Amino acid sequence: MNLIDVTQQFKTDDDCLAYLETMRWPDGITCPVCGSERISKITRKSESKNKRTRIYQCLNSDCSQQFSATSGTIFNDSHLPLTKWFMALALIVDAKKSMSANQLKEHLGIGSYRTAWYMAHRIRKAMENKNSANLFGEVEVDTTYIGGVQRGHQHKPGHPMCKKQVVIGLRQRSGDVKMVHIPNDKIDTLRAVIEKHISEDVDVILTDDFKAFPIALRAFKGKHKSINHSAGLYVTGDSGEIHTNTVESSFSLLKRAIIGNFHAVSIKHLHRYLSEFETRFNARKAKDRFEPTLRRMLGVEPMPYAELVAE
Repeated sequence: MNLIDVTQQFKTDDDCLAYLETMRWPDGITCPVCGSERISKITRKSESKNKRTRIYQCLNSDCSQQFSATSGTIFNDSHLPLTKWFMALALIVDAKKSMSANQLKEHLGIGSYRTAWYMAHRIRKAMENKNSANLFGEVEVDTTYIGGVQRGHQHKPGHPMCKKQVVIGLRQRSGDVKMVHIPNDKIDTLRAVIEKHISEDVDVILTDDFKAFPIALRAFKGKHKSINHSAGLYVTGDSGEIHTNTVESSFSLLKRAIIGNFHAVSIKHLHRYLSEFETRFNARKAKDRFEPTLRRMLGVEPMPYAELVAE
């Protein structure tokens, strides 16, 4: 479902709510608190264009909760019309290099940058996937370094704030990618991420010549091959099969977005940006990226603004 489809199908908030109700309660509406099927609809005229029009009352005397399709979801307590939420989602899931909050603000006529930024991060939270990726076949592993002002990844003495952030990427050729923000590129840290996300039945793991990889990959005996970037080599092997170009292309999309769209990202929010790029990349061949992400938004707990900006 692209942006044109979204604007045609969801012209009003009532259209959006009806769709969310069907998605959240395919077998009939139930109370999200107690699960009771004994509910009644509260009919009212909206006093403003942002008020929810489909409100329900639980008839269980021990509950009596009022709720809507957005209660207890990532949409919770949002004053933005759902039509703008749906359009924002359509823009983000299809934008190869993402959408900045300022772009969303201008495109959707959102009143403030802060509101657009908050909305974008709630969508990114719904894209988080903390499960093991279970990559197999031919898997490339590499690290990249985000932020900072110095070359390399070690901070200069006297400048502790310029330390770069480490991101490890694991990509199955012709398959999915997993990107994880890690505290450092030490052996134990790399080993933990690699063993979590790569199947024991992997055929081969390909890395560059970073000295930590051979030790971190000892559990995968005889399955590790590396390319010596230090010697100026980028592709080797009888048929050019030894390289890390595939995972590096995923990093390239991320870095171009940071430089061109976001200009900078906060360290504490980096994991959500990685989740966004990972989810969008892994769904690159899907015909519809809108509905699966919207479904995930209904299953994610609310993220209060205070939680987002907390130190």
